[in-house]
Amino acid sequence: MTGSEFSFQPYPVSATGTGKRCLLIAERVSSIQSFMFAFLKGELVTATNEEAVIEVSGVGYRLHISSATSRRLPVPGSRLFLFTHYYVREDAQQLFGFLDEEELQLFRLLLSISGVGPKLAMAVLSGLSVGEIQEAIVANRPETLFGITGVGRKTAARIILELRDKILRIQPPAAGRSAVDAHSVQLNEDAAAALMTLGFSRGSAQKAVSSVLEATPGLSVEEVVRAALTALHNNP
Repeated sequence: MTGSEFSFQPYPVSATGTGKRCLLIAERVSSIQSFMFAFLKGELVTATNEEAVIEVSGVGYRLHISSATSRRLPVPGSRLFLFTHYYVREDAQQLFGFLDEEELQLFRLLLSISGVGPKLAMAVLSGLSVGEIQEAIVANRPETLFGITGVGRKTAARIILELRDKILRIQPPAAGRSAVDAHSVQLNEDAAAALMTLGFSRGSAQKAVSSVLEATPGLSVEEVVRAALTALHNNP
């Protein structure tokens, strides 16, 4: 531990006797511990595309974040509020941060899927915006998810199969919104397809397109492609 940084480290225990009982207890309470930290409010010390360190009362908390959250963070030294999820397993204790509850909620839904861990869940949230992921799931578009780093065809299909009804219960389609959502999804798909014909992978193309649309909504397909190309060349 250096400076004021704080990270969670699993306590080593043996696989037998008292150690085994400790592991069983840890597994049983892991779902409770996931909600132990509701949020953190403090000063942003530093941030990368995958992590942020926040100082709260003299203690530095390192949080894993999505690239979508990273792009929206203020400059270091600014005050910051992040919703959190405390992930606990026998071999890992990690803290994840989110700027809004919608992203946190989707992260937890993704974790509920068999075979999807926090690393893959964060990759999904980094590959597309929350709205784009929800629309792809509700509209049964596995091809939108396929190509995100770590997401194969079977995983994309499983995400849609297991989360579609849950998302519809949480956020039922609003009247008049479907046409706008469909246009947004089609714009994203067309721009990503254009980038793929230029040799970029689906994951890189979708990530670049999502970043452009998030920063500057209302662009045409051609404008999105040009802006995404610039971003891809500047950040290979």
